[in-house]
Amino acid sequence: MNRMFQALGLFALLGCSLAAAPALAQDEDNEVPELRVATLDGPVFDLSAKRGQWVVVNYWATWCSPCLKEMPDLRAFAESRDDVALIGLAYEDISAEEMRAFLREHPAGYPIAIVDVYNPPADFPAPRGLPMTWLIAPEGQVAKRFLGPVTGRDLAQAISAALP
Repeated sequence: MNRMFQALGLFALLGCSLAAAPALAQDEDNEVPELRVATLDGPVFDLSAKRGQWVVVNYWATWCSPCLKEMPDLRAFAESRDDVALIGLAYEDISAEEMRAFLREHPAGYPIAIVDVYNPPADFPAPRGLPMTWLIAPEGQVAKRFLGPVTGRDLAQAISAALP
């Protein structure tokens, strides 16, 4: 078994994450990541087209129970705010058909893209644990990164802290 799958197995055994509570990364620099991915529903999600909004980019997997637990709260948070967009990046080796079947049983309610675990998006590299969430500011910079489960309250606090 290769090291990546050993690590993913360890994440699953430990509850998917290396952190029990969301761990905030240090304040970010002026990094402006790019993300352009096809979603399961067909449209391309283009992060640059979301300027003017806060964007939540959430790495997750179907086998990660903390990921599944946070999904309804993330959806409710994004739906409650006109200034927030949300994209789920499924980080696992799964076919589109398998993912669609999973989402029929566990609806996300927001766009989902399957990312290649061997070649993840350059500006959103392979997560150190799952779930892994980036909060992108309206100007496009990374505002915060969270390792571990995150709630709408955590995101609201991070947005409030980032506002002038």
